[in-house]
Amino acid sequence: MNKLKYIFFATALALGMTSCEKDNYDGPTAGLSGRFVDVKTKELIEQDIILGTTIEIIEHGYASRTPQALIVKTDGTYANTMLFANTYTVTPVRGNFLPVDSQVVDIKGQTTLDFSVTPYIRVQDVSIVKSGTKVVATFKLEQNVINNVKKIGLYAHSDARVGEPMRLVASEINLNAPSDPTHVYTLEIDLAANSNTLKPGNKYYFRVGALIDAGEAKPNYRPAVRLDI
Repeated sequence: MNKLKYIFFATALALGMTSCEKDNYDGPTAGLSGRFVDVKTKELIEQDIILGTTIEIIEHGYASRTPQALIVKTDGTYANTMLFANTYTVTPVRGNFLPVDSQVVDIKGQTTLDFSVTPYIRVQDVSIVKSGTKVVATFKLEQNVINNVKKIGLYAHSDARVGEPMRLVASEINLNAPSDPTHVYTLEIDLAANSNTLKPGNKYYFRVGALIDAGEAKPNYRPAVRLDI
C-alpha cells in the first residue's frame, strides 16, 4: 500500500511540475493605433465612448475568423498596444461617418493607421454658455447624406466623455427632416429645474450632438465644454 501511495505521489508531482513549465510562445510585442480624421476639415471625428465606433481586426493564419474589437475614444483616436505581430484585416464598423473599406495591414512593432472619413453630419459654429439659470447651446449643421437628421441634443455629465448614451441630463429635439445649413439651432438645459442632478457649485461637461437617420449610424459631435454652474 505504501508503495502504491509513493507511485501516486510521484506521478502527481511530475504532472504538476510539467504544467508549471513556461510555454514557448512570445507575448504580444506589436500594436495598432491611429485617428479618424475628417477628410474636409482635417479635424478628429468626435465619438461616443459607449456604443460608439468600433474597429474589428481579424488576425490572418488561423481557422477562426472571430474579430477582436478596438474601441474608439471620444476624441476620435484609438490604440491597442498588445497585439501579436502578424497580418490583420482592419475594418471600422457602426460609425458616425460614411462606410470605409477594410484594410489589410502588416502590424509589426507599434503600427499607425489613420482613417480619412466623411462624417454623416458636421456640427459647426458651436457655442455653449451659461446664461442666467440656463446652459444655452447654439450651432449649425452640415449634413453629407440625403437622409433626414433624426435628432439633435445637448448632453450634460460630470464626465468629459458625455454624449447621447452617457448623460445625466439631456435636451433633445426630434427633427426628422433635412438640416438647413444656414439655420442656427438652439438647445437649452434649465439648471434650476435640474438642480437635484446638476448641483450648483459643481463643474459639468456639456456636448452637442446630431444623429443622422441611417442604419447603425452614431451621433456626430463637437468637443465637450466644461462649465461651472
